[in-house]
Amino acid sequence: MAKSAGPLLTAPDLHGRAYAEAHSDTTDEWLRSIYRQALGDTPDLALVAVGGYGRRELSPYSDVDVILIHDDIDDYADAAEALWYPVWDRGLKIGYAVVTAEQAETLAAEELHWATAFLATRLVAGDDRMLAALDAAATKVWAANGDELLAQLATSVHERHERHGDAAFQIEPHLKEGRGGLRDLHALQWAATVSDGFLDDLLLDFDTDADLLLAARIELHRSMGRAGDVLTLDAQDDVAAALGEVSGHQLMVHVAQAARRIAWQSDEAWSRWERRTGRARLSIGNGKPIPTEFGLVEGQLELTERADPATDPLVVLRLALTAVIADRKIGRASLRRIRDVGSPLPEPWPAEARRLFADIFLGGRGAIAVVEDLDQYGLMARLLPEWEAVRCHPQRNVMHTYSVDRHLCEAAANASALADRVERADLLVMGALFHDIGKGYEGDHTEVGMEIIAKMAERMGYPDDEVAVLVDLCRHHLLLPDVATRRDLSDPGTISAVAAAVDTVEFLDLLAALTEADSIATGPSAWGAWKAGLLRDLVDRTAEVLDGVSPAEVVVAEFPTPEMIDVMADGRRMIEGDDTTFTVIAPDEPALFSRMAGVLAVSGYDVLDAMAYSTADMAACQFTVQLPTSGAVDWARVVDNANRALDGRMALTARVRQRAASYGRYRRRLSATPPRREVIVDNAISDVATVVEVHAADTVGLLFWITQALAELRLDIRSAKVQTFGPQAVDSFYVCDMAGRKLFEGDLLQELDLAIREAVGEEDP
Repeated sequence: MAKSAGPLLTAPDLHGRAYAEAHSDTTDEWLRSIYRQALGDTPDLALVAVGGYGRRELSPYSDVDVILIHDDIDDYADAAEALWYPVWDRGLKIGYAVVTAEQAETLAAEELHWATAFLATRLVAGDDRMLAALDAAATKVWAANGDELLAQLATSVHERHERHGDAAFQIEPHLKEGRGGLRDLHALQWAATVSDGFLDDLLLDFDTDADLLLAARIELHRSMGRAGDVLTLDAQDDVAAALGEVSGHQLMVHVAQAARRIAWQSDEAWSRWERRTGRARLSIGNGKPIPTEFGLVEGQLELTERADPATDPLVVLRLALTAVIADRKIGRASLRRIRDVGSPLPEPWPAEARRLFADIFLGGRGAIAVVEDLDQYGLMARLLPEWEAVRCHPQRNVMHTYSVDRHLCEAAANASALADRVERADLLVMGALFHDIGKGYEGDHTEVGMEIIAKMAERMGYPDDEVAVLVDLCRHHLLLPDVATRRDLSDPGTISAVAAAVDTVEFLDLLAALTEADSIATGPSAWGAWKAGLLRDLVDRTAEVLDGVSPAEVVVAEFPTPEMIDVMADGRRMIEGDDTTFTVIAPDEPALFSRMAGVLAVSGYDVLDAMAYSTADMAACQFTVQLPTSGAVDWARVVDNANRALDGRMALTARVRQRAASYGRYRRRLSATPPRREVIVDNAISDVATVVEVHAADTVGLLFWITQALAELRLDIRSAKVQTFGPQAVDSFYVCDMAGRKLFEGDLLQELDLAIREAVGEEDP
């Protein structure tokens, strides 16, 4: 059995391309010595490096890809084994093929992987005539099948992007296979090698970008002690330190900038190739009319002589809007011309400029690509200087799919699809585009963002009342999701507070649409049926209050149901689970809620929402759980565990600790910043209960530990809301004392704070 081994070259003082080349050279020497010892000067036989090894780009744990090429030697199998066994014994991962030149030709013609691998070859050892034969075979294959192979390559690029996402905007980018990663650069190099040179201009000035991604990949291997291409949050700070970056944040800014340039050039290259060969996956343009100041050159929008960016500052906005409406790409010559000679917009902007800018984003998802084109030439920052602060700004929390600038574009595009829900669609998309602009600056992003947006909106010429709307959209952009997921919507005080904050139905509609657009743009974990339902209920009830209905009339007591009350009246225990709902009715005791939270933790299910109710001697609690990623909840097991816990036949505390310890061994980092820890007591928002909001690190059994602390103080839990943002948990509890009163006593509140802080712990688990 092969023993595991580290890289042939450690060289901690070498980084980036210098290390990759030195590692490749060291591997050459090692394989050459094995070759000489095993095979000597056997004629018509050679060991050839291909692929990344052929390019001298070996990362510490890269596969070593080689070809043993021979001229129909009878005992080539023995020769191969003599060469491979020492490699396997060393524990190296090697990708290889043993072929003749004719077999190599067949291999390249049938498999794109080999056709591209043979475009980067180097002789490691043996007869150099065999390398020449291999290169001749590859040249012959590409000459005969070049168009079809390039078509396969273009398709593979598209499919790879679909699988691995966008390296420039993702929080944990795939440095090799993601859009804008190293493989995109390799694909461009392959295409340029076998094409007529029409891609050569797109390969200029890539050395710095390629070197950065290669250097990051090398340090990622070193950090993990194994092969890997996803630059995880766990590794980002270590990789940054190894490369001399100020911080993981700064590293990710530079990675994003490099990947964006590579992706942008890659998109243009394949679009150009598809246009020239008639192989476009999608039709170019949609037949919409194009103003005469713009023309089409190879299917792309270009300025005509009628357009003069030097005297017409609005031409960039009209060009961008036309690109969105007509579904056309903007020609780079025109973008370059606007950058070089274009005049700035007057301040304040004229009304037409505001309309054009908003209409770009009201055009939908096509605006995202147009913004990228503008951004590559610095034109977004020319229009909005504040954009530079969020450009490529990483969020570094797995709740977020994108960097801040891309998130804002995604939110604006999502908002355009909701434009029919609001009276002022232009303010909706602008609010979506601006709402997180404060994340590029120091301080609370909402407070800072409000100040920045006020200045931006004034410069853009919005009247004072519309400036106030845009500022308030930033001020309240977290209000609806926070209330919907953290507060009891059956409490009149909750609805009253939201109605007072939003003031009008028109603003409520804007805020609701922004919330949905923002949540979807954040990522899959920030939006789903549960959250959408809560938000819809909150908005509907708030709208009724704004229309004059009493808050007490719009809330509906959904728990307990009449059927539950009957069971409680009979004094019967009832435990059942259905879909996502777990319901327990049993004799009242302070720890009932906590025990059932522990049962769900031990059973492996996350709680989203919970309600509780009690009479003199009976209690009911109901939990909404998160469905597992596959399959359904095993309610039979949960019910059995609940019965055992209530009967005193389960060591619940020990079981929760065991599960937490087991889960913790496999826990990965989810955010660059540690979770916030805070206990907030609010006696104002609810008329009937004290709201205790707990911010803590998300851990298995967190709800159990908190509610156990509440039970120790003999507090009655009326309802609970549980929300998780990556590593951050935010749990809210509506509690009363045993007499059903809110908590005002200073000593009790002090003990409550102490108990919860002790329960959640002060250290990151």
